Amino acid sequence: MRIGLYPGTFDPITLGHVDIIRRATALVDKLVIGVAINRDKGPLFSLEERVAMIEAECAALSRETGTEIVAHPFENLLIDCARDVGAQIIVRGLRAVTDFEYEYQMVGMNRALDASIETVFLMADLQHQAIASKLVKEIARLDGDISKFVTPLVKHALLDRLGKK
Repeated sequence: MRIGLYPGTFDPITLGHVDIIRRATALVDKLVIGVAINRDKGPLFSLEERVAMIEAECAALSRETGTEIVAHPFENLLIDCARDVGAQIIVRGLRAVTDFEYEYQMVGMNRALDASIETVFLMADLQHQAIASKLVKEIARLDGDISKFVTPLVKHALLDRLGKK
């Protein structure tokens, strides 16, 4: 069984993330969504809320694609998380050239730690390249329309969290 790990903070999960998840399901039999516990980033949503949103967003996609998709919180090194879940592939989404420079460094370090785990980059679809969770939260805070960037479930949760209902 080919297992992939798609890590991120997912605060919140966006349509860009969902696009990468959908496309990654074509590469693996099981896709683990690694939900980073990154206290330095100060996420808007709790770990439990982010996991619940991912599970809700991916349930239908899992049925549709036939690929098992599970959310897995982690706070250790990415390469250790990959080992923990039995992943042979780390999936990373790229939006722009600036993403590549950071990701290139990460791949080098991860390969030095465990050369048996490959990293696969998926370019964001053109319609999703500008989407970043940080920007979506900012647009919502300033009363902008985030419908083009997140699902209705996430939009509702985000607006509710920001007291915008």
